Amino acid sequence: MDAGIWIVNIIVLASVLGTDLGRRKVGAARLLRPMIAAAVIVPLYVKHPATDGTGLVLELAGAAVGLLLGLAAAALLKVRRDEAGVVRTQAGAWYAALWTAVIGARLMFSYGANHWFTHQLGTWMYDHRVTVDALTDTLIVMAIAMLLGRTGALAVKRGNAAGLAA
Repeated sequence: MDAGIWIVNIIVLASVLGTDLGRRKVGAARLLRPMIAAAVIVPLYVKHPATDGTGLVLELAGAAVGLLLGLAAAALLKVRRDEAGVVRTQAGAWYAALWTAVIGARLMFSYGANHWFTHQLGTWMYDHRVTVDALTDTLIVMAIAMLLGRTGALAVKRGNAAGLAA
């Protein structure tokens, strides 16, 4: 696995925990930043997306799992409108634990692919005609989908909270 997986996952974890932990205002910039990050990260790191076969199925499955994990993370974000009418989130230890566990698991898989189960993974990839690019892209797409899933759900929650007191 290349350094792109490490870079993307660390950027995602740092940006999410940096902008979500504690009590935070939900403004337009908070919703746009992840989309801008995805628009920059995808062309830089997803070089050769699979267009058919098991590689494509793997990449689509990674996107689906990432989206579901993003929705799970969003479920841990409390969104409320405060007395001043500002919509804010509250995220705590469970939210941080979910993000850290998911990203840690992806990074452990990446490390393990190079150091612990290289032969077994290589055999599986050969048998199923999955390229290293497809596997790398899957991990990156999963991270981006989780980020965007959380952001989309946050946008919906923000709209609901803003509409409640209006």
